[in-house]
Amino acid sequence: MKALVYTDTLEMEYRNEPKPVPGPGEALVKLEAVGICGSDMHAYHGHDARRVPPLILGHEAVGVVQNGPLKNRRVVLNPLMTCGHCDHCQGGRSNLCSERELIGMRLAGAFAQYITIPERNLLDMPQDMDSVIASLAEPAATSLHAIYLAEQVLHRPISECRALVLGGGSIGVFAALLLKHKGCTEICLGDTNSLRRSTAKKLGCCTVYDPLAKDLPEENSFDLVIDAVGSGRTRAASCCFVRAGGVISHVGLQDNEPGLDTRRITLDEITFLGNYTYSAVDLRAAIHALYEGALGPLDWVETRALSEGASAFREIHEGSVAAPKIVLRP
Repeated sequence: MKALVYTDTLEMEYRNEPKPVPGPGEALVKLEAVGICGSDMHAYHGHDARRVPPLILGHEAVGVVQNGPLKNRRVVLNPLMTCGHCDHCQGGRSNLCSERELIGMRLAGAFAQYITIPERNLLDMPQDMDSVIASLAEPAATSLHAIYLAEQVLHRPISECRALVLGGGSIGVFAALLLKHKGCTEICLGDTNSLRRSTAKKLGCCTVYDPLAKDLPEENSFDLVIDAVGSGRTRAASCCFVRAGGVISHVGLQDNEPGLDTRRITLDEITFLGNYTYSAVDLRAAIHALYEGALGPLDWVETRALSEGASAFREIHEGSVAAPKIVLRP
């Protein structure tokens, strides 16, 4: 089969790879659409020790089952594999399972024509749903999960809150769209890339600003800050812009540099939330919202052939892509 393989830092190669063979309880899936995630870019930059080249990356995937009881069904892949029997798994928080594994991390991912994955990780989807739209379920579920956790600790309904999103990639864009969908009327989004800012403005759900410019939002003025970047600079910005008693929802994993103002967090009783991926329920909710058109036309998504994946990675690295999400078609 053909696959896009991460071979070294800043290097991707489209080449022949052995077609995977499903084992007991596994499904062979012929892939239809796979999104490029920020974590894939993290590996591409050589910043993820867990993803060792050569490796097929990719985990935001949709395809057609080739074997077993779901043969010929189109499905969304839940890329997060867990033990299923620990307290976290049985308590509805399987994303915290200590034995969790993700396709495209140590196991072969979905930037390929085929993949094998446990049958329990297949999520049903409307069979007439566009595969590119369905492939957005994973990033949409990540944003939905982050907002859901924040809603548990906000002191007022989210419709009454003023929200700031840091980062205009797909997680940040979905966060802004979901906040709007939930009734939040004051949403601000910051991104340093002018092309992404232009795309974010077209969403019509948020005001947009350049974090490197002088015209910044007012300090201490947001009930909720969603950090979809996760760098030392954005953590510092989160602490600057959140108001006393507010919530910082930390989603991004760009680096582990200092920036968090723990003194202010303590003195102003600010809640700092870490957010990791999603639950299967979040994924199903995301599929439903995307299928029903609840998050708008999604015309900001760009589609390319898998054979063009290496150039897509390079252009994202160079910051020359306006689309918050590029989806590859095998």
